Amino acid sequence: MSSKTPLTQGDGYGILIGFGTIFAMGMIGMTICLHRYLGEATDSSETFSTADRKVRTGLIASSVVSSWTWAATLLHSSSVAYSYGISGAFWYASGATVQIVLFCVVAIELKRRAPFAHTFLEVIHARYGRSAHIVFIIFCLLTNITVTSTLLTGTSAVVHSLSGMNIAAACFLLPLGTIIYTMVGGLKATFLTDYIHTVAVLIIILFFAFITYVTSPVLGSPSKVYDLLVNASQIHPVDGNAEGSYLTMQSKQGVIFFIINIIGNFGTVFLDNGYYNKAIAASPISALPGYVLGGIAWFGIPFLIATTMGLAAVALENNPIFPTYPNRLSAADVSAGLTLSTAAVALIGKSGAIATLIMIFMACTSAMSAQLIAVSSIVTYDIYKAYFNQTASGKKLIYVSHITVVLFGLGMSIWSIALYYIDISMGYLYSMMGIIISSAVIPGALTLLWNRQSKWAVCLSPPLGFICSVSAWLVVTKIQFNSISIETTGSDVSMLVGNVVALLSPIVFVPIISFIAPDPTPYDFVSMRAIELVDDGSRNTRHPSLGETERGIVFLTGKLKFARIIAVVLTSCLVIILPFPMYGTAYVFSKSFFTGWVSIGIIWMFFSFCIVGIYPIVENQPKFSKWKQNAITVAGGNGEGQQLSQIDHPFGIFIDEKKNIFISDRFNHRIFEWKYNAKEGQIIAGGNGQGNRMDQLNYPTNMIVDQQNHSVIIADSQNRRVIQWLNQKQQILIHNIDCYGLAMDKHGFLYVSDAGKNEVRRWKIGEYNNEGIVVAGGNRRGDYLNLLNFPTFIFVDEDQSVYISDHENRRVMKWIKDAKEGTIVAGGNGGGDNLNQLYYPQGVVVDDLGQIYVADYGNDRIMRWCEGKEEGEVVVGGNGHGNQSNQLNGPIDLSFDDEGNLYVADIGNHGIQKFEIIL
Repeated sequence: MSSKTPLTQGDGYGILIGFGTIFAMGMIGMTICLHRYLGEATDSSETFSTADRKVRTGLIASSVVSSWTWAATLLHSSSVAYSYGISGAFWYASGATVQIVLFCVVAIELKRRAPFAHTFLEVIHARYGRSAHIVFIIFCLLTNITVTSTLLTGTSAVVHSLSGMNIAAACFLLPLGTIIYTMVGGLKATFLTDYIHTVAVLIIILFFAFITYVTSPVLGSPSKVYDLLVNASQIHPVDGNAEGSYLTMQSKQGVIFFIINIIGNFGTVFLDNGYYNKAIAASPISALPGYVLGGIAWFGIPFLIATTMGLAAVALENNPIFPTYPNRLSAADVSAGLTLSTAAVALIGKSGAIATLIMIFMACTSAMSAQLIAVSSIVTYDIYKAYFNQTASGKKLIYVSHITVVLFGLGMSIWSIALYYIDISMGYLYSMMGIIISSAVIPGALTLLWNRQSKWAVCLSPPLGFICSVSAWLVVTKIQFNSISIETTGSDVSMLVGNVVALLSPIVFVPIISFIAPDPTPYDFVSMRAIELVDDGSRNTRHPSLGETERGIVFLTGKLKFARIIAVVLTSCLVIILPFPMYGTAYVFSKSFFTGWVSIGIIWMFFSFCIVGIYPIVENQPKFSKWKQNAITVAGGNGEGQQLSQIDHPFGIFIDEKKNIFISDRFNHRIFEWKYNAKEGQIIAGGNGQGNRMDQLNYPTNMIVDQQNHSVIIADSQNRRVIQWLNQKQQILIHNIDCYGLAMDKHGFLYVSDAGKNEVRRWKIGEYNNEGIVVAGGNRRGDYLNLLNFPTFIFVDEDQSVYISDHENRRVMKWIKDAKEGTIVAGGNGGGDNLNQLYYPQGVVVDDLGQIYVADYGNDRIMRWCEGKEEGEVVVGGNGHGNQSNQLNGPIDLSFDDEGNLYVADIGNHGIQKFEIIL
């Protein structure tokens, strides 16, 4: 660019410091609000590193787009379009989208095989042990260092070119605000800022597109841009392009870049722990659609910005308003990514410079936050916890995470300054990435995909591939230029050879080494499941329960084939079906075709905005569900009796992912499984008459079902025991207890309400030869906050808080972990039928939003309460005592299926009623 900058140094400092401060303070404030009002933990290492594994599709898509929208996405794509024409925009976009689409398969396998992992490297360690773990720590950290270097070198160069701001100052100020809010808010803070930054970037890209193709007095339409590109092709034709045109997909140098782009970006996705962090943070149903939608949305960003600003630079460079007129942009400026900023200044002057600077700042800092979390996760879990302090508490781990965020951020600032002074630009780093890291891509992916890859193959093939790729890169450079320097090693052919060797050499090394030095047996993936959650001792961490996790694994297994199909189809379309017919025919775009091409890019960007800008808001709106008021009897309802089509006083119920219903058939002294749409049930425990033999039950009230292990834990109330039926074999777990309600938390702790002693106790799984630990009540019968009066059903949430139907006190109590007394969250205003009252509450369930659903037995209704509210609301029933479809007759328990349909154990009508959700 010209020596005169469109902005002052004060503008540069103001934008970097101002926006950095705004986002840091904003995210800190939001983190505090999440903790204060929604109970989010700020001191939990699990929350810091995994966002509690419940992030939904929209935010996953937004975060993927944000993490993949580097400064290079905007800057380098524009430079590629400036150099190679219309094809450059497509080659950049398609060559970097396929990795995200293909990664969805790996993401599903990761969540399916290692549901409690914090990093991908933990999975490597679980399968192969220390040696392979260390190898991949090195390659993953190299990935994060290279990516962060690219971010800072590219962004600082643009800041300097637009404002004259000192490069060193820019390198330090760019990550400063990001370090602060990432350190405080962790991964969840990055999701929130990712959303804000991505929306801002999309708006600015659309702003540039409308200026270029609609309102600019110099350009203003696709037709005018087309004419200027045709003229530019005649003045300085593109070497290797069909007819030297900027308006063709046939570009020799473009295809070379395309290959380099694909290979290099495999490494920066498949070896960047940030993408695994997002897969880990996603809820099971969100992982696949989040990555697929994220990839589709991201494609539009480089495609439109390059088609707009890269081509605008070509169209305007013969106009006196162009900053370097009458000269073209130098090779150094193009490599540094200054095409975009130059075009923006030419189009709208100082406003363009400001918009560019804000957009690049947003792209840099949001991607930077993902790198900070990725590195902090590796250092915390894969270095510190794995090799220095295996018993580290959650608080110790989060302390290490904070220190790592600060040190890595400052260290990368210093490293980026050094790169600037030795003349290594963003473009050089971008092309070189694959040579350095891609030899670990295939061994890493096969860790989750192939059970016969041996330990020695995964240990040796990445370093061997690295040696081969660097050697090939330098040898080709020497042959080409007879010298090795930064300039010569940056040639397209040298970079191409080095990248290809890096990615593909493990295809040779892995099978050969696995054959020569195989593991004793094919891997069974069991050790990956053994990776555990960290017990933070925090009261407000909301991790998935064991039941949720098992259901998630079943769901992901069912979606795996679909993920593979969609990955192959989308990849084939982007890499082969769409571009190469136009490449092979050497088609030069007509004016109408170019107009359609630009229009598709703008429409695609609006679609991207809907995915990452609107969908997360709609998806995360609180859903206060409603249900049809007329129930369907789905089990029993044929009067009391002992036939398989009858239920006599149903009590506890559970619905599995196939909508099968498990029922405590209390007066028949048995546990029923009622298959979906079946006319009768089948006995899975008891059913041998009332008694105290091991194969008999005596008025069972509740049960916990573990389908995977064919186990049922039963509250056998009148026998005063908790008994487990495992494949028709029985084992008494707990003796001499007036058991009523049962629950199990995410750690496998068993909770039992003792109606006789007015308390709830907890036992560690497998350790039942003791009295357990009192977690609620136990101080005698009464109505004080530290007392209970005949506790019945219980529910345990993700933070190990216990919700208790305090039957005789007509209230539901919540006892957080280690509390000495509870709080009233429903009822507590005496018995009655007002909306602030309950009358003998029984079953209780708490949803993901913290809404409390209670079976109000004496009022024949199901109520919903929000914690802190004075009143609840009736969701079904409440129409009197009876057997009509809109009535209940002593609702005793409730449950939901995975679609949100509500099931009620209607004791007086001897059946299970289903109330369908209204979508």
